[in-house]
Amino acid sequence: MQRISADIFLEMVNGYLYPGKPIANMTFRIYGVLSIDTAVGAMYSFKQGHYMKIPPKQMFLVQIIGTALSTVANFGTGWWMFSSIPNICDLEKLPKGSPWTCPGERSSFAAGVIWGLVGPRRVFYPSGTYSKIFIFFIIGLVAPVPVWILSKMYPEKKWIQLITMPVIFSAGAMMPPVSAVNFWMWTVVGTIFNYVIFRKYKGWWAKYNYVLSYGLDFGAAFLVVMASVLQVQDIYGISWWGLEIDDHCPLAKCPTEPGIAVEGCPVLK
Repeated sequence: MQRISADIFLEMVNGYLYPGKPIANMTFRIYGVLSIDTAVGAMYSFKQGHYMKIPPKQMFLVQIIGTALSTVANFGTGWWMFSSIPNICDLEKLPKGSPWTCPGERSSFAAGVIWGLVGPRRVFYPSGTYSKIFIFFIIGLVAPVPVWILSKMYPEKKWIQLITMPVIFSAGAMMPPVSAVNFWMWTVVGTIFNYVIFRKYKGWWAKYNYVLSYGLDFGAAFLVVMASVLQVQDIYGISWWGLEIDDHCPLAKCPTEPGIAVEGCPVLK
C-alpha cells in the first residue's frame, strides 16, 4: 500500500503563501504528512491483519494500545537521545561510524530552507533557475495514460497491467535521504521473494511472506536499539563497506554548476 506523496505539494503551497518563514513551512508539512501517514498506516495494518486472519475487533484494540505505547516510547526516546548523546546530528563532530547522523532530519531542514526561507518564487516558478522542474507535475499526471492504453491494446500481456507509475514515482520521492544503495537492496529482496519464490513456491509465499516482512521491519528496529546501547559504550560499529552513509561514488558531492572548482572534482564547462 502506497501513501499519496504530498510532501512537495504542501511545502510548495506554504512557500508561496508564506515566503521567508521556514519554521512555518516545516510545521505545515509535518502536520499534513503525519495526517496522511497515520491514516495510510492504519489501513496498511488492517490490511495485513485481514490477510493474516486476525479478527477486526482484536486488530483495532491492538492498534489503540500500540498507538498509546508508541507515543510514550517515541517521546521518551527522543528526549533521552537529545539530552544524553553529545553532538547528535552534527556530522563534523560525530565520530566515524556513529549512527546519529540524522539524514531524515537534515533532509527536512534543507527542504524547509528551500521551500520556506528562500521560497519557490525565487528558486522555481516563475523566475527561478529550476522552473522547468514543474513540468514533472504534468508528466506525473499523464504517465499512467500510456500504460492504460497499452493494457487495452494488448490484454494478453498481463505484465503491462502490473506497471504502476504512482508506485514508481513515489519511490523516487524518498531520495533524499534514501540513496541508490537502499534501492538496490529493496530491488534484490523484492525480486527474490515476490518474483522467484512467488512463482516457484507459492505455498511458502502465501504462508510466510507477510511474516517475513514484519520480521525484517522488527530486525531493523532491533538494530536501532542495539546501536543506541552500543553507542553509550562508545562502540560505533564495525568497519565495513556499508558503514559509510553515501552512494560510494567519489563524485556524488561534486558541484554540477559550470565553472565551480572544488578539490578532487572535475570542473564542468
